[in-house]
Amino acid sequence: MVPKTQISVRTSKSLPAICLSALFAAFLLQGCTHVGAPTAKRHMVAAANPLAVKAGLDILRQGGSAVDATIAAQMVLTLVEPQSSGIGGGAFLLHYSPENSKTGKVSSIDAYDGRETAPKSATETLFIDENGKKIPWRQRMAGGKGVGIPGLLRMLELAHKRHGKLPWATLFERAINIAESGFAVSPRLHAMIKRDRHLKNFPTTRTFFFTSEGQPLPVGTQLKNRALGQTLSQIARNGADAFHSGPIAQDIAAAVQSTHHLPAKMTMGDIAGYQAKRRGVICTPYRQWKICGMPPPTSGGIAISQILTMLEQFDLSRMPPGSEQAVHLIAEASKLAFADRNHYLGDPDFIKVPVAGLLDHNYLAARAAMISADKAMGTAIPGIPAQTASRSFAPDDGDNRPNSTSHISVIDSAGNAVSMTTTIGTAFGSRIMVRGFMLNDELTDFASVPRLNGKPKANRAQPGKRPRSSMSPTIITDRKGKLVMAVGSPGGSSIIGYVAKAIIASLDWEMTMQDAISLPNFLNKNRKTELEKGTALEKIAPALRKLGHKIHIRRKTSGLHGIRVRPGGYEGGADPRREGQAIGD
Repeated sequence: MVPKTQISVRTSKSLPAICLSALFAAFLLQGCTHVGAPTAKRHMVAAANPLAVKAGLDILRQGGSAVDATIAAQMVLTLVEPQSSGIGGGAFLLHYSPENSKTGKVSSIDAYDGRETAPKSATETLFIDENGKKIPWRQRMAGGKGVGIPGLLRMLELAHKRHGKLPWATLFERAINIAESGFAVSPRLHAMIKRDRHLKNFPTTRTFFFTSEGQPLPVGTQLKNRALGQTLSQIARNGADAFHSGPIAQDIAAAVQSTHHLPAKMTMGDIAGYQAKRRGVICTPYRQWKICGMPPPTSGGIAISQILTMLEQFDLSRMPPGSEQAVHLIAEASKLAFADRNHYLGDPDFIKVPVAGLLDHNYLAARAAMISADKAMGTAIPGIPAQTASRSFAPDDGDNRPNSTSHISVIDSAGNAVSMTTTIGTAFGSRIMVRGFMLNDELTDFASVPRLNGKPKANRAQPGKRPRSSMSPTIITDRKGKLVMAVGSPGGSSIIGYVAKAIIASLDWEMTMQDAISLPNFLNKNRKTELEKGTALEKIAPALRKLGHKIHIRRKTSGLHGIRVRPGGYEGGADPRREGQAIGD
């Protein structure tokens, strides 16, 4: 059990990220969980960098919508968090619109898909070399083969047309100004540059991220990115077309084709042809709430809904947070969800994903019956949901992606909410920099080996296909459709466990948004049960081993950012494992 020692820190005011990290480490090493939750009455932004949060908040103060604030925050993240997200990548966005009694409008949730796509030249053997062998992960995570057609700007433009209030160009002003004037290199950015083994091998990133002596830019260095400022100025004037056609698209295609490492055949036609999509949101009941998430091609919405539905038979509220009993049950439900995820999930435009069958209450009740309260099940196998006659696809072990990506949660003064998870893939994406922004490496989310024992994998590469994701932007309402929470996280396939933990901690254990986010991370991806290193969870490892769990104690750097509705206003949370904030008025 994690002791509930009461420690209060006012995170609603600006506190240097390095201080938050030190405080967080001290809290978890002592087994403490309580951190003061920032609150607001009118509107709120939670994101991974203070400069991005300030940009979003300024837009809300100007009367902008939640989507407007999200766009402004994302443009600044492109600049100040180049290791995590940006216009060279993609995103999934959920938008909540509240009920309007005057017009008779009911509350609604829209899902926007800005996931990258494979170029027309891609084949299912994308990551198989000339000798018929799989290209090792450490090689394919950089270079041209992993670059997908960026989808972020098309998706944001689509959402802005439906939900924006301020002019498109206004939303770029803060990012352009900072690009011109510069920003201080943060401790996290410095650490990520220092840690990366590929950046120095690409001429543009070597010049940009390192000193003339070849050292990572020191913390506090004033970093300007005038090239990105010029790029954003063109997009501000001419919309996403400025990115998907003309000189910018030409430079993207040329960079992918001419890179020294794993060049690929992306064309201007591929970039011009990209389409963002509005998809049907997935909403499932959980106790007295509704959990709403993104549908495929991300696996996050389905997996989290499965985990929570299977856990409904257990009264988690009576189990102490961080106890071996709670961790055991959540890990077992996660194994079953990941078994289905790795077998059935992929791009619904290319394969038939049995969404209804995977979320069917009777199917999940049968899956939940496999969970024992006093014994781990070992490796779970995928089920056979109602919409499938058999397991026609081969299983896929999932991605190896380390901690990257970013998340933004926003609620505006009209009660609209956004939960958006945004990414360029691994840290610094493909390491290919074009006009001041990093290109993604998202195609590495495809199955590296397309077939197994003659059966195709659902997530194999194909021309124009979106790779399976784990991003899990989530919006929670009560059963009447009133907003309860907007939350999400970066972290590769671990995202699913991070977000499920935060939801359970907030709803079942009645923690504040900040405490739910700060709670030590634990998860199971149908392999070992992972416990966050340096936290009180290490103490329950022996008990979990006795139940049959194989334990892996490791760093689990989530980047959860969330906002919860409370009487009279909002309560925010920003993950102290990173350098973000949750602030509002």
